[in-house]
Amino acid sequence: MSLSFLGTHIDAVYHTALVFGGIEYFFGAGVQQTYPGATSHGRPMEIIPLGKTDLPLEIILEYLDSLKEVYTVEVGPQSCFRYRHVSDMMQSYDLFTHNCNNFTNDFAMFLLGKGIPDHITSLPQTVLNTPFGQMLKPQLDSAMRGITQAPVAPASVPSQHHSPRNSNGIVTSQSNVQENHVSGASGIPTGQVHQVTTLKKLDTLLTWAQDSCAVIFFTSATCPPCKLVYPAYDELAAEAEDKAILIKVDLSEAYEVGSKYQVRATPTFMSYLKGEKENEWVGASEGQLRGNVRMLIRMAHPPHPHTNLRLHVLQRRHKSVTYSKIPPLEKLIAKLGPRGNEPSVTALKDFICTREASGASDAPLPSLPTITSFIGRSVETTPPNSLFPDIDLLRCALIDQRVSGYLTSEQSNSTISKIFTKVNSLSGECPYSLRIVTLQLACNLFTAHILATRLLQDGELCTKLIQLVISSLLDTAHPPVRVAAASLAFNIAAFNHLRRLEEKHDILKDFAQIELIASLLETLTNENESKDCARGLLTAIGLLVYGAPREGELVELCNALDAKGTVNAKKSFSDDLKDLISEVEQVLA
Repeated sequence: MSLSFLGTHIDAVYHTALVFGGIEYFFGAGVQQTYPGATSHGRPMEIIPLGKTDLPLEIILEYLDSLKEVYTVEVGPQSCFRYRHVSDMMQSYDLFTHNCNNFTNDFAMFLLGKGIPDHITSLPQTVLNTPFGQMLKPQLDSAMRGITQAPVAPASVPSQHHSPRNSNGIVTSQSNVQENHVSGASGIPTGQVHQVTTLKKLDTLLTWAQDSCAVIFFTSATCPPCKLVYPAYDELAAEAEDKAILIKVDLSEAYEVGSKYQVRATPTFMSYLKGEKENEWVGASEGQLRGNVRMLIRMAHPPHPHTNLRLHVLQRRHKSVTYSKIPPLEKLIAKLGPRGNEPSVTALKDFICTREASGASDAPLPSLPTITSFIGRSVETTPPNSLFPDIDLLRCALIDQRVSGYLTSEQSNSTISKIFTKVNSLSGECPYSLRIVTLQLACNLFTAHILATRLLQDGELCTKLIQLVISSLLDTAHPPVRVAAASLAFNIAAFNHLRRLEEKHDILKDFAQIELIASLLETLTNENESKDCARGLLTAIGLLVYGAPREGELVELCNALDAKGTVNAKKSFSDDLKDLISEVEQVLA
């Protein structure tokens, strides 16, 4: 029938999904999940083994979250066919241009470095390439919407505690792709009250709290007043999270514990700070309990002095600086010479153009392994003066989180590592065009949280990144290079700043912070041309220092280098920077 209507034979336009860890992931009403074979499509027609992956489970799930920003839930009856702009986040399922096959292909490419078979992904376009297919497109998409957007039965949705099993085989089907991983955690549970009946367990908990604080609530089954404060005690444990260990001892069961601690009445509370007994009180006063526990936590975890400052710039969430402008691609590719004729270059150009014109939903990913292989060869074989167009093409593609996220799956982040190594090895001989486009590319790596995390966690890659920033800040001849380097330093500092605020620890290693702050201060001292560069330097300095340990090496170095004096000296440089300078001075005080 297809031959008579379309002029070409096709078996079907397939639905595909990706399965790993016993969970099937597919794109329909957004990214959905179910137990394998439990969708409205039923059992798969075919299951195709694709291989294995060694990627950590947390990396896979984080990349999946980034795909949800492209493969979104339909928001209304008029949003079926067109996604207006990347920032609108309005795209939804389209049977021909933004479908389950695109999602499965993207996910498989990240996991394995290869997509699903071409005969599946090319079928929708094969239909659209015919006049009859174009004519029927709206009707077919509308008719199929009830199937493609069908909800998953609640009983088929994996529970939140269901995690992928310990395996790593991947398969795909015309309905499926499969993969699994290890997950694990260690340490004491937080945010809950610990029930204790033995001295051994109590001693263990107090040992764990030696660097923090703990509270013991002595109660008994025959103590009605005790029960009045049970809810408050549970709430305080949840509120404390990992800052305190809250313990409950029922003396009607824990005779040995009561004897050791000589408890004569219930309820009795004992608090411990840094391994030493801090307080003891008796009575079921909820107000006293809440006040004492919260005071104990503040004593164990005193807030950083910077949290008491009112800083409009440094205390907000910061968006990474990115370079998204697309140059005339035909002219850029012409500069590649014979390399511009390679199929991977054509595919990359088409992807960039489609994404720029229509948005991410209408731009299926090209073969990213082929493209990164091309870039890697170019870096190794192309003279430095001719290399910048290759890097600029990759920079344009990295605006898409699917592309930047994919680089995380590469072994040792080889493409990025090769580029950084090449530019750093050229030192002062690096051509201006190559250095500035590499800096812009490095800024665009921060479009994907998953890649930025790997970039700063990997010691070798982070060292190369910091070296790129420092060497570029030394370029006194080209203000645009210093501006781009300051922007990259800002991205690094802002990402670390957010991690410090949200997770209470730095992602940027101490050595990297020390080298970076020293370079930023030196460049700021000599910067007398570019206000944009000075703003980037000042903000990066402020974000690196904000919330840093008061007795740490970073603060000590800032004091030794008179960082506050360096910042203060820039007050006369531009009136536009005075408020920012004032804030940075406060965190350096």
